[in-house]
Amino acid sequence: MADLGRVHLVGVGGAGMSAIAPLLAARGLRVSGSDAHDGAALGPLRDAGVEVHVGHDAAHVEDVDTLVVSSAVRASNPEVVRARERDVPVLHRSEALAALMADRDAVAVAGAHGKTTTSGMIAAALVHAGADPSFAIGGVVRATAGTLGGSRHGDGPFVAEADESDGSFLAYEPLVAVVTNVEPDHLDHYGTRERFEAAFERFADRVRDGGLLVACSDDPGAARLVAATRARLAERGVEVRTYGTGEDADVRVGDSVRTPDGRWQVDLTPRDEPPVTLRLQVAGAHNALDAAAAWCALRRLGVGASQAAAGLDDFVGTGRRFEDRGTAGGVRVVDDYAHHPTEVAALLRAARQVAGEGRVLVLFQPHLFSRTRTFAREFGEAFDLADAVVVTDVYAAREDPDPTVTGALVADLVPTPGKAVHVPGREEAARAVAALARPGDLLLTVGAGDVTELAPVVLAELTARADASAPAGAHDATGGTPPVTGTAGGALP
Repeated sequence: MADLGRVHLVGVGGAGMSAIAPLLAARGLRVSGSDAHDGAALGPLRDAGVEVHVGHDAAHVEDVDTLVVSSAVRASNPEVVRARERDVPVLHRSEALAALMADRDAVAVAGAHGKTTTSGMIAAALVHAGADPSFAIGGVVRATAGTLGGSRHGDGPFVAEADESDGSFLAYEPLVAVVTNVEPDHLDHYGTRERFEAAFERFADRVRDGGLLVACSDDPGAARLVAATRARLAERGVEVRTYGTGEDADVRVGDSVRTPDGRWQVDLTPRDEPPVTLRLQVAGAHNALDAAAAWCALRRLGVGASQAAAGLDDFVGTGRRFEDRGTAGGVRVVDDYAHHPTEVAALLRAARQVAGEGRVLVLFQPHLFSRTRTFAREFGEAFDLADAVVVTDVYAAREDPDPTVTGALVADLVPTPGKAVHVPGREEAARAVAALARPGDLLLTVGAGDVTELAPVVLAELTARADASAPAGAHDATGGTPPVTGTAGGALP
């Protein structure tokens, strides 16, 4: 850590960077950062002692010793250019995080989906157990007592969300590695499924001698990972523990059953210790699996079986993972980060459980042109689990625009005719999905881009309609809604 000297982070307001900056400051380093825009993350960073600049300028790095960047920062950034002119070391954020983790019992959680929730579960349970953890997670962790944030400095174990999107998770050497799944994603970086899976094998090989690999046996990719690495990991004393719903899992996961108090009960049956019952505040089979992974990691960190279960009950969720944004006109609005077809399908199955007799409506913003093109058919099939879907145009993120790929590609591939529509404009799409809603419905804003900013727009529309309408709402006597049309997909039910 001392070798880093004065550290400057480019894009410090991003989810990953804003988690690392205060941890570096808490370890006694002088830390600064810059971001293109002012945002909610910058105030807390200033409070944590980070010197924050709005806008990128070469002058910001004239006296720094180390520059930290994420994969989203381009080589042409003026701060990066100047740092290289000065021969200042330029580290990827994963390398800075690896330095923070180096002297701790670290847990690194990887997987195409589920890693933020699983990381958050482990972190919240460690706080609950009094283990004083550090963590760096790409989402705001929420517990019963309140928000824990996206990062925390403590003297205990270190929990990190390990990003596989660009291979940077290979910088870590954790005591415990958790792999929630190895389902192909980020093929813009890896090219093929085989190269994607090979990266996870290298990640497993990074586990320290005597450590633990936790992997989901329900996922074919993770099962292949275990088969490929178990023998060589055993040579270094690394234990492999699988979890899943099948009989072959080392920790078998039962059904997620709603209890009268609104929680979700899940029975775990480990092969090598007594059964344990989890009571969770998050719904869905996917969250039950994530909780099982977290429980396995907690046990390796020395947390007792029942204490780990109690800690997982203390976990409320993470920001943008089935995050309740409010209710208006009898319609509950929930925001979720799901941006892969498997995540979308899991989200909608959980939403069905929560909605009960109500309908499930979705406002979806595709994320990345490459991902939308590659998985358009799978997205369409996943969204057939909803009652109605409005799809905006694609959020470009780190990619250059591709005019041949739009949200219509997803809307047109939803199998049920008329269930989905493409409305390119963000606010127009928000108003369109709000117009479909009726009391008792669950309305989801979904995607990894800025679709989260549309939840207030939806709520305002619902509120205005409720205020202007008779008690029966804006619907006719049969409860119907007028059709909404867009640039593709026709009318919605």
